[in-house]
Amino acid sequence: MRRTPATRTAATAATALALALAATACGDGGTTGPASDGEFSGQTITVAGVWTGTEQKNFQKVLDAWSEESGASVEFLSTGDNVSTVIGSKIEGGDAPEVVMVPQVGVLKQFAQSGWLSPLSADAEQEVTQNFANVWKDYGTVGGKYYGLYFKAAHKSLVWYSPDALEQAGVDEPATYAQMLENGRTISDSGLPAFSVAGQDGWTLTDWFENVYLSQAGPEKYDQLADHAIPWTDPSVVEALTTLGELFSDKELVAGGADTALRTDFPTSVQHVFGPEPKAAMVYEGDFVGALVAGDFGKTLGEDARFFLFPPVDGGPKPVVSGGDAAVVLKDGEHQEAAMSLIEFLATPEAAAVWAKAGGYLSPNRELDVSAYADDLTRQTAQSLVEAGDSVRFDMSDQAPAAFGGTVGKGEWKLLQDFLRDPSDPKATAEQLEAAAADAFDR
Repeated sequence: MRRTPATRTAATAATALALALAATACGDGGTTGPASDGEFSGQTITVAGVWTGTEQKNFQKVLDAWSEESGASVEFLSTGDNVSTVIGSKIEGGDAPEVVMVPQVGVLKQFAQSGWLSPLSADAEQEVTQNFANVWKDYGTVGGKYYGLYFKAAHKSLVWYSPDALEQAGVDEPATYAQMLENGRTISDSGLPAFSVAGQDGWTLTDWFENVYLSQAGPEKYDQLADHAIPWTDPSVVEALTTLGELFSDKELVAGGADTALRTDFPTSVQHVFGPEPKAAMVYEGDFVGALVAGDFGKTLGEDARFFLFPPVDGGPKPVVSGGDAAVVLKDGEHQEAAMSLIEFLATPEAAAVWAKAGGYLSPNRELDVSAYADDLTRQTAQSLVEAGDSVRFDMSDQAPAAFGGTVGKGEWKLLQDFLRDPSDPKATAEQLEAAAADAFDR
């Protein structure tokens, strides 16, 4: 009989915390191997996900901690970005992994509607109810059944800046969106353009829109638009595009203007602020900017690079747009009970603490003590994410069909790039977005 979450947590907390220290202390991320007397000794399960490099290595530390407790061995399969195709091929070939870390709400829905998933155990569901805001459970639920545990999250409502640039211009962190633009113009007057915009990557433009829309239109409208329950021609969309167009059309605010922005990819946009030859003072994007700033450009987070939360628009709340990776169990996987045990472990703060200590990670688990994170800036980000509670909204483009919200040169990505190039007619852009969304959602 599987243990209840309360019993299981009490039994494993001390072990998991010790394993967290041991796993993160090992330079190669390895442990001494599975416990020979564990509940699932002799079994090997496969966990698939998009991660490579450091992310894969750090997640492996979490898997190793569970192996030490359970006795099972775990193999990680890196799928690359095309998770659906890889997993579909594995299922068709009779070689399905037990667990998949799904990076998008839309993909999770696709898997569930294709009949690929087993609902998560009552123990896992109870653990999530205890440890997570309801919104995270909602995003893992399809058709009234709970399929996806969000283990890793992103905070996509951060504006990163050079403290020297703001100090030189004599401006502070803004309290509102309007003040952010006003400060940007002051920074530009001091000799450095305000924002580096990564217009070559359409996904960054969807994130810009989502933050403005969530704050200005509110969570209810955001949910309706994400589900295409209201059209993209709704006045709230036109209003958000008009607000965003004020930024996009101002050459004082966008470094090099739209032409330069449309030739700037995401890593380069960060380099333009924190590289050896700064070309802008600020760059908007998620917590993952910090890894580039520290790893690629050698800046000290909190000193050479800081962020402020995306400011509220027109009196609305501060938006918190997130993304994340959900653990799901494939019903065609061989070792179902072991897979469910792993999910139950991932729902605990002890599991989250392993990766938090290793770095490059945010957890939506509100029971994880922020002291587990390795630096103050990450603690601040994590605190903001958890304190947002049920007001967090998942990246809207990740909820949409890929043809609309996630394809280079198509749908929302292309149309927002066109809007960056010429933001003079928000209503026309809204009409084009609606046509593309209607086509994608009807397929």
